[in-house]
Amino acid sequence: MATLTSLPFENSYARLHPAFYEVVDPTPLPDPYLVAFNPAAAALLELDPAEAASAELVHYLSGNRRLPGAEPIAQAYGGHQFGVWVPQLGDGRAFLLGEVRNSQGEKWDLHLKGAGRTRFSRFGDGRSVLRSTVREYLAGEALSGLGIPTTRALSIVASKLPVQRERVETAATLLRLSPSHVRFGTFEYFAARGETQRVSELVAHVIQEHFPALHNAPDPHLRLFGEVCRRTATLIAQWMAAGFAHGVMNTDNLSVLGLTLDYGPFGFLDDYDAGFICNHTDTDGRYAFSQQPSVGMWSCARLGEALMPPGEDPETWQAELETYWPAFRDAYDRLVRAKLGLTDLPPDSLDFTADDDRRLLTELLEVLQAERADYTQFFRQLCDYRVTRDSAKMTGGSASLQAWFAWYGARLRAEGSRDAERAERMRQVNPKYVLRNWIAQEAIEQAEAGQFSLIEDIRRLLSDPFAEHPAMSRFAKPPWGGARDIVVSCSS
Repeated sequence: MATLTSLPFENSYARLHPAFYEVVDPTPLPDPYLVAFNPAAAALLELDPAEAASAELVHYLSGNRRLPGAEPIAQAYGGHQFGVWVPQLGDGRAFLLGEVRNSQGEKWDLHLKGAGRTRFSRFGDGRSVLRSTVREYLAGEALSGLGIPTTRALSIVASKLPVQRERVETAATLLRLSPSHVRFGTFEYFAARGETQRVSELVAHVIQEHFPALHNAPDPHLRLFGEVCRRTATLIAQWMAAGFAHGVMNTDNLSVLGLTLDYGPFGFLDDYDAGFICNHTDTDGRYAFSQQPSVGMWSCARLGEALMPPGEDPETWQAELETYWPAFRDAYDRLVRAKLGLTDLPPDSLDFTADDDRRLLTELLEVLQAERADYTQFFRQLCDYRVTRDSAKMTGGSASLQAWFAWYGARLRAEGSRDAERAERMRQVNPKYVLRNWIAQEAIEQAEAGQFSLIEDIRRLLSDPFAEHPAMSRFAKPPWGGARDIVVSCSS
């Protein structure tokens, strides 16, 4: 296994034209100390987990020393922020240290967040705070545990350096891993400047590194665009099925690989609310939970405008864009049918159709909203539904909910569903645990008090959220009292 100082860097992004980045070193973090080290992320790099005990570790993971072979750069990009075009954003507090390829051929960017100013910082201080790094560290593991594509985090290193946000906090760095940090906004940045050569260079780079099936394909810009549209649609379908709200789906926060990128004001649903807004900065609700699919489509359209070479037929590109919705519906239907424990109906079934299955879900969500039912808990409890039992006695609830259970039971009987087999399948897709805001906040408060063990306990829990974990069962609870008042913003 590799040590931190023997990682085999490649740095292909640093070989692109200098317009793609600024060459810049991180700013040292005074008196750094280790808060968290993720052995699961270390395994992606084939990094020896014993490195966590190295006295040198914090100096490399805080940006105080350069890793051998690393070539730190800050990436350039623009983006539509809350629908408004901003021509230059870029890595204002993050550094792409380089790329490491493991023995399986998987390539991982090492991206150090919170390590100081770059020319893209604008008025920012270039720092992350302990609060936001704990949230991102745990969020990556939470979505990974649910099987949702995401960046991961290797470590959190902190310092007593004061940082001003809504209040004075302390600085921290997070080393993030991702196959790529190319965003929709990276293409937009060069297209807006009329630099079509740079757009083509980036298309070639992304295909070379991440879409080998598109090598030598005709119309590479168009083919890449279609792949990104469908990946984005599938990712957002996974968010919706899991009850996850990203909170700030600006085009500079959307990955061309269909990964969950840039955790800020994210949130999981507690009480089901289609209009849930997890980001209190989002006063107009642009990124409300129910708006995520349409925002994904809108963002893909902006990417298409950036990728389309001059003189291309817009109708061809529009047709590729329109593959977004079928990809979303197919993925979402598959996921929610699994959450409901539904399988295919017999060929001779006359009582139910695929459209009926969609209406079954739609009506359920309407009932859950009216009942203010907890989204995660409801689906987990649904695993115990028995066709052979009186659903009214089992579930209680309103007349609307009882009517839904009667319909659900009839649908299960129509397919000949077996209770025990269905329950086992459903427990593999309906988690008992998600990263609720109150859980993240508890870990943050303990970390700010110098106690870090809860971060690791929660990380392990969320890496397997479908298991019972009886010793950790309190983390399955919805928020209570003041825990419901926790708010997050773009500084989170």
